[in-house]
Order: sequence, then C-alpha cells, then structure tokens
Amino acid sequence: MDLPRTSTGTILRTTAHILNYYGLHTGAQFASIDGRLDICAATFRAATGKTPNCFLTDEDASLLQIQVCEPAMDAIRMLSAVLPTQPPTDLTTGGDDHIEHVCHWAMTPVWTGNADDQPPAFNEVIGLILRAAQAADALTAAPHQNAA
Repeated sequence: MDLPRTSTGTILRTTAHILNYYGLHTGAQFASIDGRLDICAATFRAATGKTPNCFLTDEDASLLQIQVCEPAMDAIRMLSAVLPTQPPTDLTTGGDDHIEHVCHWAMTPVWTGNADDQPPAFNEVIGLILRAAQAADALTAAPHQNAA
C-alpha cells in the first residue's frame, strides 16, 4: 500500500521547524554532534523523519541518502530555485548541483562590498525556506484538469 506523499510545501515548513528546534549547522559534514543540521539534512529529516548517522561523518554516503529521497530532492530543488544565484554544475552528471547550491548558500558570506560581509542570518535562512514553501504551494494549488 502506498502512503500519500507529503507536499513539498509541507516538507519545507517542517524543515524550518526542525532547524528552529535543532539549530543550523554550517560546518563540515551535514550534521554536528550537538544535533544541529544543515539545510539539506534538515530537509531529508523533514521528508523521512530520520537523521542517518552518516550525516555526521561521511559526506558521500550522506549525499547518496539525500539524492535518492525524491521528496527531499524536490524540496531542495525548490529551495535552489528561490535563491538569487544559479546552482553550480555537478561535474559527474553535468546537471545542476542543487544540494551544493543550498548547502553553501547558508554558509557563504553575502557580498555587499563591506569588510564585515556575513553569511545569511538564521532568520534569513528560515525566511527563504518559508518563501520556498509558499512558492511550492502556489505551484501545486492549480485545480486538477479533467480530460475532455
């Protein structure tokens, strides 16, 4: 029996709640020992309810876990789409690297020309996630068209 799929908007709102509770991790790997998660790890947890141990120590295994989770990847692609920059190219596939785009946005200083450029503030990260959720809801709110 297939369970109903959670909407991308719901996954993104849950991601915001998870980050608000556990905290945002912007260091090495996808999670920290104190429970903080990066955006993509929090999105995976929102989609699956799980945080694999590999998120702490194994970047390749973590990437694979996230990449094969379609609901998480749909949410990550939506986050990437609302960012003001374009995603980098994945050297292996030649496609857009949405995970890299989203993960590094939260830890990269926003260039303003000032000497004190800082990464986005936590409230800016949460705001972006909620805007992406709203965009996802708007894109899927169109009524179903019946065949004539």
